[in-house]
Amino acid sequence: MDKRFKAHPWHGICPGGEAPKVVTSFIEIVPSDTVKYEIDKASGYLKIDRPQKFSNMIPTLYGFIPRTFCAEKTAEFAAERSGKVVAKGDGDPLDICVLSERSVTHGDILVQAVPIGGFRLLDGGEADDKIIAVMQGDEFYRQWHDVSDCPLSYINRLKHYFLTYKHLPSENNICEITDVYGREEAHEVINRSMEDYHHHYGKFQPVNFL
Repeated sequence: MDKRFKAHPWHGICPGGEAPKVVTSFIEIVPSDTVKYEIDKASGYLKIDRPQKFSNMIPTLYGFIPRTFCAEKTAEFAAERSGKVVAKGDGDPLDICVLSERSVTHGDILVQAVPIGGFRLLDGGEADDKIIAVMQGDEFYRQWHDVSDCPLSYINRLKHYFLTYKHLPSENNICEITDVYGREEAHEVINRSMEDYHHHYGKFQPVNFL
């Protein structure tokens, strides 16, 4: 009977048997989108969060890793590594940016991704890490095994988006990227977010489609 129904992208899909080295990612938005879509936590469908305020658009595929949650353990690690006061996680699944040479025209899809690093982003003092990954098998980006392989200009483009996409130029920015970290630390963040999910939501029997 369960195969007659769509699995919930957050709760009903497995992050992958090889996680955190390779993770299943649910993509919400793509670089051509002029509105920001995000998952509706209750129904599992995509909803329009808001139109993009400015001309800047997300530079990569963007979504989250199923069955992750940014809560206590994720926040604890962010505080330990950043030296900042991090009271809690942002209460959402762990975000992921997936790099691909090929154009993907729409979200609401599953992608196998290989994490290579991430941003430690604090949004209003809450842990809101952004994992950076490459699409598994991508002919160009599979050469990048760690965030140190990425050109600085590419990292700066991603940083600029996440530091500016919410706010007018005249507003005080409540987002802060404390550091950029590599593959091993990205694995730790993913593992902690999976532990946070298990603590808050318990064990589920997700469907592994890939």
